[in-house]
Amino acid sequence: MRRTLVLIIVLMVVFCSAKSQSIALKSNILYDVTSTINLGLEIGLAPKWTLELPVNYNPWNFSDTEKIKHWLVQPEARYWFCEKFNGHFMGLHALVGGYNVGGINMFGLKDHRYEGNMYGGGVSYGYQWILNNHWSIEATVGVGYVYLEHGKYPCKKCETKLDNFTKNWFGPTKAGVSIIYVIK
Repeated sequence: MRRTLVLIIVLMVVFCSAKSQSIALKSNILYDVTSTINLGLEIGLAPKWTLELPVNYNPWNFSDTEKIKHWLVQPEARYWFCEKFNGHFMGLHALVGGYNVGGINMFGLKDHRYEGNMYGGGVSYGYQWILNNHWSIEATVGVGYVYLEHGKYPCKKCETKLDNFTKNWFGPTKAGVSIIYVIK
C-alpha cells in the first residue's frame, strides 16, 4: 500500500513538472462526507484530453464494531467535448483497491466483516463548471464492472474466517462532486 502511494506521488510530481499543460488538484466532497481522505490530480494531455489520478484512503474505525476501512486508486482518461477542464466529458476508468468493512447496518454488513481486494473499470460522464480562473466544481457518475475477492468473518473483530468468496459485480463504480483548483 505505501509503495503504491509513493509511486503515485512520484508520478504526480513528474507530471507536475511538465510545462504547457494544465493541472488541477481536486477533492471529492462525497468521499469527505464518509471521512475518506482523498486527493485527485488531473493533467491536461491535449486540447480535449486529460488524465485523472485520484487516491482515496479511509483508515478509521467508527466504533469497536463499525468500520469501512478501504483504499482506492481510480485513474481515468477523459475526453472533453468543448475544451479540457470545461463542460461535458466522458471518461474511461480503471480501479484497484482493498477493503475491510463490517458492523454497518446496511448492505448486509451488520453481522459480518468482509476483507479483501477489488479490481475493475468502467465508463463515466461528468460536467465541470468554471467558477473563476482557478476554481471549478465537477459532478461525475460512472458505471462498470468490479471483481471482488474477500474473506467473510462471523464478527467484526474475530479472525476466524468463514470462507473465501469472489464476486463479479456490475453497477455504479464512480460518483463525485468535487471542488477543483486549476493550476495554469
